[in-house]
Amino acid sequence: MTTTSFGRRPVTAAQLEAVARLERPAPVASVDKWELLTMLTSAREAYELSDRTLRVLAVLLGVHRERELIDGTSLIVYASNATLCERAHGMPESTLRRHLAALVASGLIARHDSPNGKRYQRRDAFGSVVRAYGFDLRPLLLRAGEISHHARAADIRRNEIALLREEVVLLVRDATELAQLGHGAGYDNGLDAIEDAVILAKRHLRRKLGLDDLAAIRDRLQPLVSALVDKLTPEVEETVPVTPEMIGSDSQNERHTQDSDKTLIELKEHSFQRPNAQLEKKALSPILSACPDVLPYAEKGVSDWASFVHLMARVAPMAGIDAATWQEACRAMGPEDAATTLAGIVQKVGTIRSPGAYLRSLSRKAREGGFTPDAMISSLQRKAA
Repeated sequence: MTTTSFGRRPVTAAQLEAVARLERPAPVASVDKWELLTMLTSAREAYELSDRTLRVLAVLLGVHRERELIDGTSLIVYASNATLCERAHGMPESTLRRHLAALVASGLIARHDSPNGKRYQRRDAFGSVVRAYGFDLRPLLLRAGEISHHARAADIRRNEIALLREEVVLLVRDATELAQLGHGAGYDNGLDAIEDAVILAKRHLRRKLGLDDLAAIRDRLQPLVSALVDKLTPEVEETVPVTPEMIGSDSQNERHTQDSDKTLIELKEHSFQRPNAQLEKKALSPILSACPDVLPYAEKGVSDWASFVHLMARVAPMAGIDAATWQEACRAMGPEDAATTLAGIVQKVGTIRSPGAYLRSLSRKAREGGFTPDAMISSLQRKAA
């Protein structure tokens, strides 16, 4: 199943197919001809129309005097080939005939031939058109709803392709940077596979790719990038915090200050059972004590989660993390966990060689339910103790 997750709720290939299976909408009584041409341009692949064929259709619509195509009125275009060629900026007549035939074959216009093959109209004594010969635009009006439907489906598909292409380009960039870091760190074993995948992906990205091709590139690169991130970044072992032994004397009893262990236990519980908006959020103080390197960036201090998330959003570009990576982390983990993760990355920046690639990898794991920042903060607390 092909999905993407940049910026909004993913649209799957199955949903796109469902759009394509929708029943043809009912005909409309009138439609703006230029809006209809814009929709048809978006849906041209469904009707197998080239850009030059659409240009000829634009000429036919331009010859029609009214801006709207209205059912029950005369929609016959009877201009000669010479006039149409002139309006098409000198298009050869043989080329014009070929594109007119393509429009007729697609069922978007109809041809009404006169006895002598000419295009003209006859009027009565009162000036009303009683008979016209030429190209009929009424099929366009009758199929306006269908064209609109195909245009929406085409726009969805193009948007999904653009989003998936962005994801693949980011993966290629991460793979390139991580491969260079791997060589510098002496992890030469296994880098050939990811370098070959990058070269092949760059070669394919020069062409116009569909959803299936882009998904295949992504599915090949993702496990290679994740495996390399695991090699190049230190593993954090999750351990249960030990409750410190209390002092025997009541006068020296410090139980009122030793609340970090309770906080860590609550942190563990919340990582498996997230509180809803009505429940109290997990404590912020142990995170700040474990990640003091972010505090100098706070101009007005950090008093609550909102100010902490705002602070980390400002710190992200300073740590080499672009806006798209930060937003994706917020969507995958939630703003609080994304800010906590970034604070941990900043605290360990000396051991993390590519913060942006590392955060993207953790975001992918978080979407799959395989990561929360609790273990990272617990490890940093033990080091700070």
